[in-house]
Amino acid sequence: MPLRTPTDDVNDEKSVSRMTLRQVLYTGMTDVVRFGSDFTHYEQTETEITAYFADGSSVTGDLLVGADGTNSRVRAQKLPHARVDDSGVVAIGGKVPLTGETRALLPEGVFPGIGLVLAPRGMACILHVMEFPWGPGGGSPVPGDPTVDHVNWGVSAHRDRFPADVTGFDGPRLVAQTLAMTPRWSPALRRLFTLTDPATCFPINIRTSVPVPAWPTDRVMLLGDAIHTMTPGQGVGANTALRDAHNLVRALTSGSRSPQVYERQMLDYGFAAVAASKARTGGDQLVHRPVIGRLALAGQRAFLRTTDRVPALKRKFEASLYTTRGGDRE
Repeated sequence: MPLRTPTDDVNDEKSVSRMTLRQVLYTGMTDVVRFGSDFTHYEQTETEITAYFADGSSVTGDLLVGADGTNSRVRAQKLPHARVDDSGVVAIGGKVPLTGETRALLPEGVFPGIGLVLAPRGMACILHVMEFPWGPGGGSPVPGDPTVDHVNWGVSAHRDRFPADVTGFDGPRLVAQTLAMTPRWSPALRRLFTLTDPATCFPINIRTSVPVPAWPTDRVMLLGDAIHTMTPGQGVGANTALRDAHNLVRALTSGSRSPQVYERQMLDYGFAAVAASKARTGGDQLVHRPVIGRLALAGQRAFLRTTDRVPALKRKFEASLYTTRGGDRE
């Protein structure tokens, strides 16, 4: 499905490398960003809040924003009852430099953006092609440099299809495990796995947040995965975190909006995205079951093939993707 012709620098769909985005966001911030500080807890009064760190240091301010990810210690203190459950799905991811050889291994339709492989036995593979506007070789030749054109891939399946200790595997073992699980897949795709830089491989237990009711507003705000970790089923985890950041800034800088409004709206759209994502990528999906799984996979493929061939359905499907992922949500 081709992307729409860009018309809006902010809200149009883009292919983004998270590592490169982090580098951009940190540019010029060396005087205010401090790494290597291990947060332990916070204390707040009616007028200020103090964050404490393992090295004995502390920082006092007006507001503490917990943007510390799925294992958020800020959330653990603020909402000790908030849970993050395993989705039942495990994934292995890796990165391959985009060269003449690796480009030839991928279908042309995968450029630019993300491709999805739906395979038997509940297995799936995401292919994210990342091409930068400065062209091949524009980044430095350092291995693993995120500013060099590359392909991210991720193979996922029900956790029962992986060794119990897969999350402890190193890079070479993860590549070998991926190849062992895909013996009948396309030789081109398996060749892509073989060419992966083992240092970029990682395993992940895909987890999902359990919704919690609203809480009294204080000087602690939560953002992104720290409050609504979700599976990659809809591909909106990072989008939703950026939406949080935008709305929180607006709430703090506008006299007509308060942090309480931010929290109420964030809980609504955040956990709606959690539920929708889990419905598409969860261990309880029909595709993971032995017999009915093949019928469910056939249904998925039939739906996508029909959508691809019927213009009205294709337009509707495309519109739903942009509404889910982009600025059209507000």
